[in-house]
Amino acid sequence: MTDGSENASATGGVAVVIVAAGRGARAGQANGPKQYQNIGGRAVIAHTLEMFLAHPRTGRIVVAIHADDHELFRQAAGTQAERVTAVIGGPTRQESVRLGLLALKDHAPDQVLIHDAVRPFVDAELIDRTIAAIGENEGALPALPVADTLKRESAAGVVAETVSRSGLHAAQTPQGFPYGPILAAHDKAHQLGRLDFTDDAAIAEWAHIPVKLVPGSPDNVKLTWARDIAMAHQRLSSERTHFPDIRTGNGYDVHAFEPGDHVTLCGVAIPHGKKLSGHSDADVGLHALTDALLATCGAGDIGTHFPPSDPQWKGAASRIFVQHAAKVVRERGGRIANADITLICEAPRVGPHREAMTAALSQMLGISADRISIKATTNEKLGFVGREEGIAAIATASVVFPGEVPE
Repeated sequence: MTDGSENASATGGVAVVIVAAGRGARAGQANGPKQYQNIGGRAVIAHTLEMFLAHPRTGRIVVAIHADDHELFRQAAGTQAERVTAVIGGPTRQESVRLGLLALKDHAPDQVLIHDAVRPFVDAELIDRTIAAIGENEGALPALPVADTLKRESAAGVVAETVSRSGLHAAQTPQGFPYGPILAAHDKAHQLGRLDFTDDAAIAEWAHIPVKLVPGSPDNVKLTWARDIAMAHQRLSSERTHFPDIRTGNGYDVHAFEPGDHVTLCGVAIPHGKKLSGHSDADVGLHALTDALLATCGAGDIGTHFPPSDPQWKGAASRIFVQHAAKVVRERGGRIANADITLICEAPRVGPHREAMTAALSQMLGISADRISIKATTNEKLGFVGREEGIAAIATASVVFPGEVPE
C-alpha cells in the first residue's frame, strides 16, 4: 500500500487523513470492524475513499489502520489501496490522527481534512464547504444544529434537568485545519498526556485555534451501531424507482442608473461613471440569485425577507441576502448544486471581473467555483438597457433535496 496519488510528492494543497483503526465494538464484531463491513456491495471504507479520491481539490490521502488489518484494508480498498498511504494507527482515535498527520510531514500540505472512515455518505459539496472555510490560522467544522430535546441524567438514573439546545451543534467530519497548527496541537496534547479529546476540533479549541462552523449534511451519518450498518446497506442496495428531488429556481432583477462612481455586481465593486439606484447596494446579480435560491424551496422572494420599507437594509451589502437565502435552503435540507447568473448591460465590462465575482459567490454559497457560472451580454442597444439606463440580471439555482420526487 503505497502513495500513488498524483500529488504524493508535492508540498502544499489539501491532504486527507482518514481514521480507520477502530475496532467498532458497538456495531458488533461478527462481521469484522465496521469500516470493512459490506454496504451496497462494497466495504464502508471503499465508499469513503472513493469520494476523496475523486474530489478535484484533495491530494495526498493517508489512512490510519489497525495493525491487524493490512489484509482487510487491501481487500476492501482493492485498486484504491495503491493510491493512498496506509499507516498503523494508535490505541485511540486521537493517536491515530496524530500518526496520520506525521505521515504527511515530509511533504507538508497547506491544509488537511480529517475524516472518519465510517462516514461513507460524505459528499463533494460538504468537502467544498469545509475547504472553503479553512483559514491561515482557523479550522472548519461541519455541524448540524441539535434537533432533539436534551436531558441530563442524575446519579439516580432520573432526569436532572432539560438542557437548552440553543447554540448546540452535532459535529461531523471532515474537519479541516491548516496543517502546521493542527499537527502542533496534536503533538502538544501527546506530550502533555492529554489523550481524552473526542475529535480534532476539541484539540483545536484547547490549542486556541479558532474553529468556524459550516453547515453539515443530514446524510453524512456516522455508522456506529449494527442497525446503522443495516440501514446504510438498505439505502445503497435498494433500486431507485423515482426521480431524485432536484429543484430549479429562477430570479430576475433590474436597477436603474443614477449619478455615482461605481456599480456593485455579484459582490464586486466595479469603477463606472454611474451607480445603480436601490434601497441596498443594488447588486442586481445577487438580488436575482437570492430570488432563485428562495424559489427552490418555496420560501418567497427577496422582498419577503428583506422588505425595502425596512430602514435597516438601507445601503446593505447584498451578500447578506444571498447568504440568508442559502441558509434557508440548507435548513430545509437542500444542497446547492449550481448557480448561474447572466448580467445584461452595455457597460461596464464584466469580463475582467468575472473571476473575482466567481470567487465571491463561491465564498457566499460555500460551493466550488466550478459550480458557478457568471455570464454577460448586451441588449444590442435596444430598450432601457440598450440606452444604458440600467442593468438587468437573470439567475438560475439548482438545489438537491433529500428523498425523491413524489408520484
